[in-house]
Amino acid sequence: MIDQAFREQHHQLKRIVFETARHRIVGEVTVPAEGHRSRLSDVLNREGVTFISLVNVTITGLDGGNPEQRPYVAVARDQIQIAYEEASEELPPVS
Repeated sequence: MIDQAFREQHHQLKRIVFETARHRIVGEVTVPAEGHRSRLSDVLNREGVTFISLVNVTITGLDGGNPEQRPYVAVARDQIQIAYEEASEELPPVS
C-alpha cells in the first residue's frame, strides 16, 4: 500500500472538465506532481488507455436536469469532445 505522504509528494489532483455529446463531467484526475505526464494533454494522449478515471465527480446532462455526484467515474476517451482544466479563479475576459 502506498503511503499517503508519498502519494501527496509525488502526485497531484487536477480538476478537469470533459464534455461528451450528452454530458458535462467535472472531476479530479491524478497526475504526477511535476514533469513528464503532468499535463492534461498527457492524460488524454496516454498510449493504451481507453478510459480515464476521475474521482469526486459531478455529471450534468447538457439538456439540463439535476447534477449527479459520484465518487468515481471512468470516462471513455473516445467519447470526449472537449476537455479543459477547470479554472481555479476568475479569469479576465478575452479581448
